[in-house]
Amino acid sequence: MNHVQASDLSSRASVSDIDRSVRPDHVLMRPAHDGSRVKTDVLSDVLRAVRLTGAVYFDFELSSPWVAEAPPSRAIARRVMPGAQRVIEYHLIARGSCWGHAIGQEPIRLREGDLIVFPQGDAHVLSSAPGMRAAPDMSTFARPSTPLPLFYELGGGGPNRARIVCCFLGCDERPYNPLLAALPTVIHLSAAGPRATTAWLRTLMHIAVGESHNARPGAENVLARLSELMFVETIRRYIETLSPAETGWLAGLRDPVVGHALATMHSEPREPWTVDRLARLVGVSRSVFAERFADMVGQPPMQYLALWRMQLASRLLVDGGQVAAVANAVGYESEAAFGRAFKKLVGEAPATWRRGAAQRLNDSRDDRCDKQQPAYNRPVKESISCAWYGR
Repeated sequence: MNHVQASDLSSRASVSDIDRSVRPDHVLMRPAHDGSRVKTDVLSDVLRAVRLTGAVYFDFELSSPWVAEAPPSRAIARRVMPGAQRVIEYHLIARGSCWGHAIGQEPIRLREGDLIVFPQGDAHVLSSAPGMRAAPDMSTFARPSTPLPLFYELGGGGPNRARIVCCFLGCDERPYNPLLAALPTVIHLSAAGPRATTAWLRTLMHIAVGESHNARPGAENVLARLSELMFVETIRRYIETLSPAETGWLAGLRDPVVGHALATMHSEPREPWTVDRLARLVGVSRSVFAERFADMVGQPPMQYLALWRMQLASRLLVDGGQVAAVANAVGYESEAAFGRAFKKLVGEAPATWRRGAAQRLNDSRDDRCDKQQPAYNRPVKESISCAWYGR
């Protein structure tokens, strides 16, 4: 089964408690190209570049029996997160318990305080008992004109009750998002056990549940930021569960050689890096570095750098940058060389990409102007006919 449970994660000491003269091997330091040492955070760099945005979308009070089936996130992306290329769903069990799983996998028991994430956007089910299914109703996911989240009281009226807060995260997946490919189908963070999820994540969950319930001014914006913070904290906890033998981009962040090289390239993406130069900076031979990087990340260092430059360039283009200026910003000496590289790696010319991105943004704005009546203003019986309903 392709999911990760992190019920045995332990919290870390605060920065003030750490002796700064002693640093564990997995703490990444990023040297600038002149050899000086500069702190880095590759994960944050990627999250900024792929435009991570969040929203707390649903707040459900549920009574048994009930079942909810969500379609693949690509089917609802334009409805719930207009403008996002990829949508990630996760669910916080605020009270009670239930079952959850990606379609085709075994159900996972979810208890109060648990968090379940579907990073790859798989269709999935939440239910009061294992083995239940429901046909999703796409109209449930229409973005309302009124503030989020949408509140529902659903189910069959039985004694087993639960409250679930559902969040959506939007991000770019093109031209290159190394984080998405590194994540599993399901991540389950459990609140149970002596070494459960950290106090920081539990605090974020508690604040999110409170904000969702109270509907104070500015709550939608606060909840959006909280949903992003909870996702980032979930990824950090997931990284800590990876075994020393694990490979992949996230595992590479912890590796003293690969992590150092990633930090260096992210620090100065426009620098004319070579495999030889990076190998010298990280203190190993060229052959050892090239092999270790490819084994860990899944591609050679220079290919990774080229793809990352295209991701940065795509953002600059969408933000209105001129092609020549963007080329220079990501390390190309000429506009022509940049154009050839962009078309080879992205599949279209820079100007074409920019026009397409602008059109996609306009289309997403049109989607937000859906004339449907806001979902939580509909009669309860009509709401029950959506994807969430009693069985």
